[in-house]
Amino acid sequence: MQRFIEEQNIAHFQQLLSRETKEEARRILRSLLATSQRKLAMIEASTRGTYSHAQVVREQLFSHAAPKMTSCFQREFEAATKPLLLLDPGPGLHIVDANKAYAAAAMIDASKVAGEKIFEVFPDNPDDPAADGVANLFSSLSIVATTGRSHAMAVQRYDVRDLGGLSWSDIGNP
Repeated sequence: MQRFIEEQNIAHFQQLLSRETKEEARRILRSLLATSQRKLAMIEASTRGTYSHAQVVREQLFSHAAPKMTSCFQREFEAATKPLLLLDPGPGLHIVDANKAYAAAAMIDASKVAGEKIFEVFPDNPDDPAADGVANLFSSLSIVATTGRSHAMAVQRYDVRDLGGLSWSDIGNP
């Protein structure tokens, strides 16, 4: 039911936004739209993850992973200098692992976030009603899962907690 409500809210806010000319009203509508999009992304991430039909078929056909490939992947993953986060695409989008570069960049302890839902570890800034990082990331992950191809997101603001985990800071604008 909540999914239906958020989908209806999104459609309604988009319709109102397309007709509104006053900037203050447009700002409020954009904020309401972002909130509904974030709520819908959280619902979708929790209930279905990013599994696509093609992915389920691949898993059924190729369910036996070669142990040699797994250990090779693990070594490459851990040795990579580029920040990498490994997600389980199932419901909840749980974090499987993060390499050292990612842990340093995101200011997290990889061992503590393994098994957690990505949007619980990296939520939108609760002090910013227009925050849309969760909705945009979920949309990008869904595109990747559906098409099987990489997807380049537009550059966007995504606030992160500081090392103490107590306050929010804008990446790039300390």
